[in-house]
Amino acid sequence: MSVLSLKNLVVSFGGPALLDGVNLEVEHGERLCLVGRNGTGKSTLFKVITGEVHADDGSVHTPDGSRVSLLLQDVPEDIHGSVYDVVAAGLGNLGELLSRYHDITHRLADEPELFDALEHTQHELEAQNGWAMSQRVDTVLTRLQLDADAAFESLSGGWKRRVMLARALVAEPDVLLLDEPTNHLDIEMIAWLEEFLLSYKSTLIFITHDRLFLRRIATRIIELDRGQLTSWPGNYDLYLVRKQAALDAEEVENAEFDKKLAKEEVWIRQGIKARRTRNEGRVRALKKMRSERSDRRQQSGSANMKMQAGQSSGKIVVEAENVSYGWQDKMIVEDFSSTIIRGDKIGVIGGNGCGKTTVLKLLLGDLEPQSGSIKLGTKMEVSYFDQLRAQLNLESTVQDNIADGNDMVTINGHSRHVISYLGDFLFPPQRARSPVKSLSGGERNRLLLAKLFTKPSNVLVMDEPTNDLDVDTLELLESLLVEYAGTLIVVSHDREFINNVVTSTLVFEGNAKVNEYVGGYEDWIRQRAVPQNETGKNSKSKTKTNKKQAPVAAEAARKLNNKEQRELAALPGLIESLEQEHETLQKQMADPEFYRQAGDEAAKLTTRYEAIETELKGHYARWEELDS
Repeated sequence: MSVLSLKNLVVSFGGPALLDGVNLEVEHGERLCLVGRNGTGKSTLFKVITGEVHADDGSVHTPDGSRVSLLLQDVPEDIHGSVYDVVAAGLGNLGELLSRYHDITHRLADEPELFDALEHTQHELEAQNGWAMSQRVDTVLTRLQLDADAAFESLSGGWKRRVMLARALVAEPDVLLLDEPTNHLDIEMIAWLEEFLLSYKSTLIFITHDRLFLRRIATRIIELDRGQLTSWPGNYDLYLVRKQAALDAEEVENAEFDKKLAKEEVWIRQGIKARRTRNEGRVRALKKMRSERSDRRQQSGSANMKMQAGQSSGKIVVEAENVSYGWQDKMIVEDFSSTIIRGDKIGVIGGNGCGKTTVLKLLLGDLEPQSGSIKLGTKMEVSYFDQLRAQLNLESTVQDNIADGNDMVTINGHSRHVISYLGDFLFPPQRARSPVKSLSGGERNRLLLAKLFTKPSNVLVMDEPTNDLDVDTLELLESLLVEYAGTLIVVSHDREFINNVVTSTLVFEGNAKVNEYVGGYEDWIRQRAVPQNETGKNSKSKTKTNKKQAPVAAEAARKLNNKEQRELAALPGLIESLEQEHETLQKQMADPEFYRQAGDEAAKLTTRYEAIETELKGHYARWEELDS
């Protein structure tokens, strides 16, 4: 049964249409990921579905009585009150009644004159089945581990995001729209959200740049590209293969069209021959081709970001020894030691509010440790990316934020016009002259990167640089950071970004302890379960974890039995056979003709392709287990 139907939606704000005849049918229980470049209109589509933005043409249809909730990309600035008030507001007028009851019960002990108001509010709640709604609010607050009485304004960005998620969930919508739901959430909360959404029974449509989150949650990919919405059944990796095949086919088709158009343009310039009566049809066809060519919308270009490398710093960049720091009777980091060498790429992982930004300031020398010592290296040129984007002047234009009112910027020793430089970061001239406050979250992040890269550096410190970036820009940023010759310290909750970029991680693991691990996020997950080597052979006490893992170590050290040896010997051949079949299917699906096959046959091949991926993962894991 369709729970959402979009018919020929058209939305334009003066330029090319953001939505140009968009159609979509969504079935109950689907989990759709909406992908597309920054600025293509993904958030606008969500606002059209909720009715916040009215389409120029077309319609949005949901069954009678259906509820749609939207979690916005940015937390609104005009929200005030307690966490309970904000979450209950998701229930509309009934939420206001619940907030009033919650407030009165907290004040009643000190203000007994409120008893009559309490009794009146109770009667109103009973008349509107308010107690069931009250229980629903309490359940959501508990599941998201929120303090009902905390002031919303006092919360960090991550906690505010969590409260807004609770507000969207409390209405128990039939269609839940999530716009970048993982922004500002820590890794633990992202993992919880994944589990919650996998068990969510209603329909989900979400926008995200978190590729691990996308791969785990989505059952179908829908892409908004040049005003058109295309549905891609299957997982994200299959979408990437099919999308590239479609782009290749489009490129070939456009090249053939342009070649034919160029030939006809040569013919029309022959003059009198083209105006003969028998050629009038050909002239009309040429006019139609010209119109088609002028209406063709090119795919958005890719960012062309480049970093400026400064002179080399000293070999030792930062040396921290037994550093401790606390704030208001709370220890943030205790007895922390680490040495950062030139060229290291360090990831910092931890929950919201644990003190990651504080550790960055300690390592940069902006804060003095309360005990221990921090020694900074020589010749350091530090560039800092601030997750709050405080370095941007919202009232100034994009180009003034980069060039401080000048027309030129110096990049790698060469002068460039600021408009040309901003074009590398996907800001067209008109957008470059717009005020920063009009930019989307992704555009502001790109602008901050553009500002950051105008200065040479040999130490780059980045606090949540991935928020709101589209996947293409994110992958380009990853490649730049991997090739960066200087030292990188990056705070991020994007697990794949951490995996792809860093060489080691500093992880907050509770009780003000920050431990260092080799590798990225997956390496930390694997290493933290491995017991540390005992420093003494006759330790008087061992942890429960070590006791439990001792049999595992013993099991891993034993010899394989005959059956396991035969299984290990057979696995390479089996894997090779599956990989060949996988490659054959991939080539078939990359062929544009694949999409013109009968639906049943295409679906059958797709199912087999996904099954092979699952089998290969299982066989690789088993091979590693037996071989170790």
